[in-house]
Amino acid sequence: MDVDNPVYSYLHKQQAAAGELGHCFSEFEDLYERKLWHQLTQQVEKFINIPEAAQYRIDLYNIFVRDWQKNMNKVKLVLFALAAARQYNSIQAASEFMAGIAEEVNKPESQEAYALASLESAHFRLLLNDLEWTRETLHKCEKLIESFTQVDPVIYASFYRVCADYYKAKAVFGQYYKNALLLLACIDIQELTQEDRVQRAYDLSIAALLSDNIYNFGDLLSHPIIDALKGTEHEWIHSFLLAFNSGDIGKFESLLGNLHAQPLLKQQEPFLQQKIRLMTLIESVFRRQGAGTRRIPFAVVSAETRLPTSEIEHLVMKALSLGLIRGSIDQVDQQVTVQWVQPRYLGKEQIRNLVDRLAQWESRVQETAQKMSQATPELFV
Repeated sequence: MDVDNPVYSYLHKQQAAAGELGHCFSEFEDLYERKLWHQLTQQVEKFINIPEAAQYRIDLYNIFVRDWQKNMNKVKLVLFALAAARQYNSIQAASEFMAGIAEEVNKPESQEAYALASLESAHFRLLLNDLEWTRETLHKCEKLIESFTQVDPVIYASFYRVCADYYKAKAVFGQYYKNALLLLACIDIQELTQEDRVQRAYDLSIAALLSDNIYNFGDLLSHPIIDALKGTEHEWIHSFLLAFNSGDIGKFESLLGNLHAQPLLKQQEPFLQQKIRLMTLIESVFRRQGAGTRRIPFAVVSAETRLPTSEIEHLVMKALSLGLIRGSIDQVDQQVTVQWVQPRYLGKEQIRNLVDRLAQWESRVQETAQKMSQATPELFV
């Protein structure tokens, strides 16, 4: 043991001063002395994830980890640096710290670590509202990640998190929704705090409702993250999503009183009114698919969407332009013919309706087969 090594002085001091965490520093010293770098990396990773260890993270990185960083996985090094950066009182200082780490690992053999450090530095810059710098970094890192043959999931998670937060700051709801869902595919949501789960579910719900190109909420409604809203002040938003997904205008209108709690939704109420009617149209068409009814009179659409007949043509044209349905409009007979409808996420009631439709289809097939057998018995010998 080199008694003049500042690492030993630091570890000995923390063994005495860290209370219940003191034994962790003893383990660090033992593994450091034996040069068991992989095991030491694992122990440090466990330590920095202990909430009570937050106050030690900056010195642990600057005094201890830096001493043997050449012997460790560089992605892990960046993660340890990030844990330290999050303890800085200044976001500007944290951003500069991570930018410095990015430059340290910007070597041919550690480009994954460079991408991760750059993304995390960009996230701090985003918190400072530097949108242009964040956008440029995301563009650069996207190209870098695409060049990798294999990517650590933590890098994908970082990329999608920064992308989602960037688009949230820009109020680009569709892109936020896409990237936030991709982020959830890269992480274990149980590792998020309850507060974080609620916030993610809430933000995703708002994005789904306000995006002008998302008319299928299946990815969100089937994801466990949505359950985080239950028992919270935002639980009504889950019901609101279900009303949209099933095209239930009555339920939608019964929940409108909650919009005062979310000014952004209240401000966009005219858009939400149009969106619920488009989703009602989709649901109406979907129910009729396979039932032998592809031609729907304007009067029927008017009754189901609660719009005047004079506005139905515009509604159908909007649905056609968005790619929600495919078909044609007969202005003379006041009918819409639909050949295709966007696939749906089905709730329990919708699944029951689908079962009924399959039963009807089976009955019609049997009836047709029976008529054919009676008309041409020689074919059924």
